[in-house]
Amino acid sequence: MHTLIAQVRETLPFDAPATQVCSGDCQGCSLKLLDYLDGELCGWEQRLEAGEMPNFGDLSRLAKTSRKVYAALQKNGLIAAITRI
Repeated sequence: MHTLIAQVRETLPFDAPATQVCSGDCQGCSLKLLDYLDGELCGWEQRLEAGEMPNFGDLSRLAKTSRKVYAALQKNGLIAAITRI
């Protein structure tokens, strides 16, 4: 879980200024999605510090949520699409 949280925090632009995140025309509010995901990550960080052990379902849900937020941010142009050849 620690690794997953670190990867999400490294990949998504949580520290981007609101003016950059919110361009006006988007499909799903990027700012709200980032706030939501940050809350989920903070919640898990606190739970891990308290000694809670996540199960596979917890990891799977957080990974799925993170992928969905990433896809929405990509559609909104906040994350450049990665083209694989």
